[in-house]
Amino acid sequence: MTATDPDAPAADHVSRRETFDSLDPATGRVVGAHPVNSAADVDAAVGRARLASQRWADLGFEGRAPLLTEWKALMVRRSDELAELVSAETGKPHGDAMLEIVLAVDHMAWATRNAAKVLKRHKVSPGLLMSNHAATLEYQPLGVIGVIGPWNYPLFTPMGSIGYALAAGNAVVFKPSEYTPGVGRWLADSAAEAMGIGGLLEVVTGSGPTGAALCVAGVDKIAFTGSTATGKKIMAACAETLTPVLIECGGKDALLVDADADLDAAADAITWGAMSNAGQTCVGVERVYVHTDVYDEVVDKVVAKASDVEAGSGKGADIGPITMPSQLEVIRTHIADALARGGRALVGGSDAVGDRYVQPTVLVDVPEDSVANTDETFGPTVTIARVADMDIAVERANATRYGLGATVFAKERGEELAARLRSGMTAVNSVISFAAIPSLPFGGVGDSGFGRIHGADGLREFTRAKAVARQRMPAPLNLTSFSRGPATDKIVAKLIGLLHGRSPKRG
Repeated sequence: MTATDPDAPAADHVSRRETFDSLDPATGRVVGAHPVNSAADVDAAVGRARLASQRWADLGFEGRAPLLTEWKALMVRRSDELAELVSAETGKPHGDAMLEIVLAVDHMAWATRNAAKVLKRHKVSPGLLMSNHAATLEYQPLGVIGVIGPWNYPLFTPMGSIGYALAAGNAVVFKPSEYTPGVGRWLADSAAEAMGIGGLLEVVTGSGPTGAALCVAGVDKIAFTGSTATGKKIMAACAETLTPVLIECGGKDALLVDADADLDAAADAITWGAMSNAGQTCVGVERVYVHTDVYDEVVDKVVAKASDVEAGSGKGADIGPITMPSQLEVIRTHIADALARGGRALVGGSDAVGDRYVQPTVLVDVPEDSVANTDETFGPTVTIARVADMDIAVERANATRYGLGATVFAKERGEELAARLRSGMTAVNSVISFAAIPSLPFGGVGDSGFGRIHGADGLREFTRAKAVARQRMPAPLNLTSFSRGPATDKIVAKLIGLLHGRSPKRG
């Protein structure tokens, strides 16, 4: 933490505010300085968002769509500037930062285009008993959404909440990771410039205490992405005020390769899914189960591909540094445990973990109860195991407390195997493709969290259902009156018997 001159004029409150630096993890250079926002700062941000939320909601879908489209267009026009910032704060290559922008923009376009269709008022059937009524259902905005974002995908991941919440008619207060505050600031500034509504997207910066303050600041929902341990703390804090939460935590995602799979495609997917973004992907591939008939060939192909992947900061580097320094020890521990318990490193190994970078590591013969197979590693490592058949592969893939994403490579049984995997999303004959399809919901089960971003479910996640029943004509049988007599009860009982009392025929 740093602070400015204590002898500065007392009236200049901002100049004396405590600040912290965001650093380039590849070099340690200071990228920017940001305020440590206090609980009072967070409350003020929520207050500004509350004022903006009513104005934003009153615009309706038709009024909001052009403004969101303008913001999207601004992101595209300034994509190089934004990508440079993402790259500087995370260390990831410029091309990977651009991919984040492309995905975020595409999702925002989908949410803007489909919000009215998904959420607007529509008729539903009142049923036979209430046929004298008209029934409608709509999804109304909650008001102010608090978003607590991660550092590994500081643009794409939080925009899965921010963009969808805005499209649904809410204002947002965003607390970015303390490792990537500049990206959060950029989003808030560009939103204000493009849409011209102060308070619509507020940003508060700092570490854990700032996020904790947001949980109790009176927002209408918290959308959190991060570790399972922190997710539990978020839930506990929000429980005090019955603030609903959307929790998206990590995973230990498995990839299955059947005997009839395209092995070149599978090996390429394993390598990219495990190593891209230096393995710092919640839906990245961490475990692989391969049919015994093709195991040796798949391992050889993955070893060849992974050996060509280079971690570094130069133009020829494929992956960047580990963004959060403390993660280096986690990765080192997982590799060490795998090797100590009989595993072998065919690429990388114990010397792959440096001071800033981790070189790709491919492990085989790792026991299923090693932490390299049970706990999220979040580094460019992967374990590959031989299985006698795909039933064993499914069983092992599902033997985890997590349940975020999964992948299957198979020609004949791909969809069948995908349906049996306990995960929120599964890709067949591709990897992590579900995240790039805006109409598909994204989220997990178990220790991977609950709730969904993206798609129609992601839009509804930031709304409340509003049901209205309107009587169109007097009821022939008035069931909701003390004037209802025994004769009416007999008629209703007979009617229900005719409608619902028959058992289905059994062959």
